[in-house]
Amino acid sequence: MQPLSIVTRMSFAASPAQVWKGLILYEEIGERPPLHLRLLLPVPIRTEGRISEVGDEAKCVYEGGYLLKRMTRIERGDLYEFEVAEQELSLGGGMRLSGGRYALRDLADGRTEVAIETRYVSTKRPRWFWKPLEAMVCHWFHRYLLGSMRRKIESQ
Repeated sequence: MQPLSIVTRMSFAASPAQVWKGLILYEEIGERPPLHLRLLLPVPIRTEGRISEVGDEAKCVYEGGYLLKRMTRIERGDLYEFEVAEQELSLGGGMRLSGGRYALRDLADGRTEVAIETRYVSTKRPRWFWKPLEAMVCHWFHRYLLGSMRRKIESQ
């Protein structure tokens, strides 16, 4: 089954270099997610491992399980991509995460656009019903992650 891809974009009042230094994974935010995300997604606890070079692996621990993320492509200042090498975590009754990426784009006004992509496979049926709901929750998750990153980066 081909993975689905959901992408959310947000503009930051910072250079690509500043944004690159402030990239974080969901499990690294350090504050509890809002209630709607806690009700719909596993709550992150911590990250163990390295995530700075291609081939590095991080065990992302949640209430109820973990994900093992492996860095697959890093283009400093532009692109940060990972695959989910192992999932011992229940997500939405049949969803399997396959990977994600952060892509940075320099904007003309000194700002940076960050696009977060999540790739997953879902066995929930009927697809016409579940696909838009999954996309909505994924965008909520992305906006929370991007908003947390933007507050951290723009406050420095």
